Amino acid sequence: MFPLGSVLLPSMMLPLHVFEERYRAMVADVLEGDATFGVTLIERGSEVGGGDVRAVVGCTAQILDAEQQDDGRWHLLAVGTERITVSEWLEDAPYPRAIVEKAPDRGPRPDLTADTRWIELDSAFRSLLVSSQPFGSAVAPEIELSEDPTLATFEMAALVPIGPFDRYRILGCDTADGRRELLLDAFEGLTAMLAADDPGSMS
Repeated sequence: MFPLGSVLLPSMMLPLHVFEERYRAMVADVLEGDATFGVTLIERGSEVGGGDVRAVVGCTAQILDAEQQDDGRWHLLAVGTERITVSEWLEDAPYPRAIVEKAPDRGPRPDLTADTRWIELDSAFRSLLVSSQPFGSAVAPEIELSEDPTLATFEMAALVPIGPFDRYRILGCDTADGRRELLLDAFEGLTAMLAADDPGSMS
């Protein structure tokens, strides 16, 4: 397990600079296996040195690229894959470890093309890309989201600059419809904040 001060979501890219000795050992062990480890949010405390308070809901990460430096540090690129919950934290020696369970969505899968609330969400997502990023107007129409509503909600939350609290609420929600509502609320708040910061938006 790799507790971090940020939230990892399925589909989200995770670059890591690994310098602590315990995490260097963890990376070596992980690469000898399936190149997968767990990530949880540090609710209180620091990423370095231990003694932190960790969130229960997390995400697995798959290492895509690993480069070890001459001094033993690692530069990693990983991607979030699936939601997990921590059943039990084990001793941190030699590095943080836990017993975890997969946490798939509950309930039926919504129809992204027929439900008006999903169409509204997609429109709000692309509007935010246009207004919140320098080249958003160019990339927003080109982004293709997953047809899987579970993954699509995580992709939206990863691509739009919402805060870590909103991202953790979205990660912790176990239905696609529930995440849709959380995203709509988060997008509305971010849109209002961007409008307040832009004098040109005032009429």
